[in-house]
Amino acid sequence: MDFLLSPHLSIPYKPAIALRSAEAWKVLVPPAEGLRAIVVVPAKDEAENLPATLAALAAQTTLEGQPLPVGFYEVLVLANNCTDNTAAVVRQAAIRWPQLAIHVGEVRLPTGEAHVGKARRLLMDEACRRLEWAGTKGAFIASTDADTRVAPDWLAATAAELAAGADAVGGRILTAGSSVPVCPVRRYQLQDAAYYLLRARLEHLLDPVAADPWPRHHQHFGASLALTTEAYRRVGGLPVVPYLEDEALCQALLQHDLRLRHSPRVRVYTSSRQEGRVAVGLSWQLRQWAEMQQKQCEPLVDNPARLAAEWKARNRLRRLWEQAATGTLKSKQLQQEAHSVAVPLRALQRQIRKSTTFGHLWSWVQQWWAQQNDWSCRWPQVALSTALLELRRLLAAYDAQLYTRE
Repeated sequence: MDFLLSPHLSIPYKPAIALRSAEAWKVLVPPAEGLRAIVVVPAKDEAENLPATLAALAAQTTLEGQPLPVGFYEVLVLANNCTDNTAAVVRQAAIRWPQLAIHVGEVRLPTGEAHVGKARRLLMDEACRRLEWAGTKGAFIASTDADTRVAPDWLAATAAELAAGADAVGGRILTAGSSVPVCPVRRYQLQDAAYYLLRARLEHLLDPVAADPWPRHHQHFGASLALTTEAYRRVGGLPVVPYLEDEALCQALLQHDLRLRHSPRVRVYTSSRQEGRVAVGLSWQLRQWAEMQQKQCEPLVDNPARLAAEWKARNRLRRLWEQAATGTLKSKQLQQEAHSVAVPLRALQRQIRKSTTFGHLWSWVQQWWAQQNDWSCRWPQVALSTALLELRRLLAAYDAQLYTRE
């Protein structure tokens, strides 16, 4: 696995030098004193999209609209397995915006590792190392994609959420305006967004989490995902998987009881292209919707009744866990809860003793359900339009209960 490095302007570019991955980033200039954030961008054949992405990153402001201080952040781009001039575009950007440290590495990953999970892991590892080198308290890694434009206050809003107590922040990912706004694929996309936002609202009502209050959303993907260096080290880094590496990272955060915030204040705008660079992602989903439209069939989604039952069970288990941690859990109550969540009493007792975090306990319960294959089978998937109606019905019923109590 060989890299060709083009760091910021202080180091001349030497295309003849090939470096092993462990040494690749060592030629970079030292991080600026007070460095707070590093933005990582994996890029494969993205010469066309990167100029807009980097322009948005170079124009970051405070929440009040003032330019961020010089040295507050820098940008790392990894041009992996490219056949175009992606790296040259990044070098041109470094010249255009000399006030911002923009570094680019070039790598040709072997077939088994040529995927976004590996590329983003290499980037995040190096970002973490440089931030620890800088030694600034509260420093964080921020990920985005090469076909995405971040909002002007993207970094500032992320930093504000982390300062308020979050360990990681998922930003709201919106798509750039479609040239055909009423096309069937766009309609599916809007319905899908409504479904997940209604889900997020119901989840908050049935199992509220102090670290992720309402209003919130449902997204925690690579186009807008940030976490502190401490959180990154705590979970052992980004899981190296071919796709959905961002989802795997967030599941690891939750298993460690780290605080994941889905902030509406943090926003990015991503491409709605259907020819993407990853096996599973937005572009893949758009293609799936297009095929469904051609076949005149509707997308299937998780049954809201199952989700509601799951979130109620998680809420009960969360209280159970808190009582066990304080020594106030009674055996009769444990027996009742074991029955209510469809887990054998002794197995649940053992797992509570073994689990070091609630996240580990909840993950074990989910795995138990999957092995038994009866929990989810009670509620098969339903059509997207049906799920939307059911979610609205459940939310209306819950709101009515709250109104009656008041």
